[in-house]
Amino acid sequence: MRTRLLILIAVAVLLTGVPAVLYLAKSAPAVPTVAFSDFIQHLENGRVAQVTFEERQIAVALKDGSTLTTIAPKDFLAANAGFVTDLVRKDIRVDAASLPDPNAISYPAVLAGLAFFGLICFTVYRTTAGRIPSMSGRTRVAERGDNIVTFQDVAGVDEAKDEVKEIVDFLRQPDRFSSLGGRIPKGVLLVGPPGTGKTLLARSIAGEAGVPFLFASGSDFVEMYAGVGASRVRRLFKEARRHKSCIIFIDELDAVGRSRGGSSLSHEEREQTLNQLLVEMDGFETQRGIVVIAATNRQDILDPALLRPGRFDRQVTVGNPDIKGREAILRVHSRKVTMEDGVDLRSIARGTPGFSGADLANLVNEAALSAGRAGRSCVTDSDMQEARDKVLMGVERRSVVLSEADRVNCAYHEAGHAVIAALLPNADPLHKVSIIPRGRAMGVTMQLPEADRHTYTKGYLETQVAVLMGGRVAEEIFMNHMTSGASNDIERATDIAQHMVCEFGMSPLGPLAFRKPGNAFESEKHHTVSEATAQRVDEAIRKIVLDAYDHATWIISRNKEAVRLMAEQLLEQESLEAHELKDILARANAKL
Repeated sequence: MRTRLLILIAVAVLLTGVPAVLYLAKSAPAVPTVAFSDFIQHLENGRVAQVTFEERQIAVALKDGSTLTTIAPKDFLAANAGFVTDLVRKDIRVDAASLPDPNAISYPAVLAGLAFFGLICFTVYRTTAGRIPSMSGRTRVAERGDNIVTFQDVAGVDEAKDEVKEIVDFLRQPDRFSSLGGRIPKGVLLVGPPGTGKTLLARSIAGEAGVPFLFASGSDFVEMYAGVGASRVRRLFKEARRHKSCIIFIDELDAVGRSRGGSSLSHEEREQTLNQLLVEMDGFETQRGIVVIAATNRQDILDPALLRPGRFDRQVTVGNPDIKGREAILRVHSRKVTMEDGVDLRSIARGTPGFSGADLANLVNEAALSAGRAGRSCVTDSDMQEARDKVLMGVERRSVVLSEADRVNCAYHEAGHAVIAALLPNADPLHKVSIIPRGRAMGVTMQLPEADRHTYTKGYLETQVAVLMGGRVAEEIFMNHMTSGASNDIERATDIAQHMVCEFGMSPLGPLAFRKPGNAFESEKHHTVSEATAQRVDEAIRKIVLDAYDHATWIISRNKEAVRLMAEQLLEQESLEAHELKDILARANAKL
């Protein structure tokens, strides 16, 4: 397309530019122009041999062979009718140039028309062929010689890899399946939270099978012009059919595959695009070796026609990795950096619950940047620990200067959290306590679970609420006042209590799901409750939070010495590790 456009531009330049240069060269004045009085003087001196009239312009040929031009005054010839007769009597040859036909089109007009036509063609190309129907600039094709990704580069999603391995076998040996009458799925839908490696998994399928990888985003098919998205879908599949085998990957499928009808978000152009995608997926045979893979993290809003058998037959869940998967992901990314021997990746994996593959890749990169800033030649265990704390708790803001009163209040606040977390049996183990501002927090109490949690007991959730209340309780007991520093703790505690009552059925109201009070948008998900029931829900939430508050008050009142020693140690060194916290609690003989 680009080559043909350049050829057309070159031809247009030759057709318009060269004649224009010749015309300008021909029409350029080659003789001097003199005043009309000088022309009269030449007449009186008998030097004029020939005169040519062209309206008011007079071309004069002198007897010495030179030429000149002049402009007659307005209405001069009409007022002096005998002027031409006098010239003839003086033996001066008089001629008149033919005037241009007023109905004829001059070359400048033709040139202007051609230029205007060319401008229109260029505008139409940029508006249509250049940006709207073409997918050449939007579809990325990764051939086999490019940066190949294989299953060795994908970790933490072993179950998902097992589900897509047979697609690799089909692309490698399609006859093995077709001879048995088997049909490989036309489409595979990868479902999972952001950053879990859906795109990487799709690329690894192409890398393992050794086939081209055609990549497009769902937003590439969404335009305001009618028919544009459908045209792009046709071009994408047309490009795929040029290959014997290939993978078409559509990222963020929900941008174009949203459910049709019955929604204010429905759009006619998007629906036409979705219809074209459905038709194209029905229009090719799997024996051609074309497999469509799509990714989304919003499966619930996809159109049912996309998910029926014959289109996206298989749905593969790509979730966040467990502790074993996180360790494997860290090992994959640590191969790309210079890592010191003895770095405990298992400990880092244990301390990053809920992290996705993208989060772990960012953690390793932050560790490498930290080592680079410190001038080290390799990434150490301390760099990994610092990067983990940075990602979990935010960047240390040592530039923030706190007053002594704020430092003391923050120290007792965090000591209250830490003592509750250390003494309650259902709480996650303490990892670190700091009064160095990080992110938007003035202090941080960090707990690390010993294993991934997939379900939560009532005792664990009540313990979490009590730990959150520990900061406010310590402020009241030791500082004899309340501050706004506990606002986030109160918000999180209330949110946990709401989930316990409204979703988990962990309250005297019984195993029922309630719409959260005041949230009308959740009415479709949960049962709408009466005003009386909403009041009981509020009372149940309030009781959970206040019971945890009373429990935290009882614990801190019995262990004032432990809170005081921990706060003093925090004021002295600002951060305390897990072993230091245990020593303080042992010295204070802390107990329930």
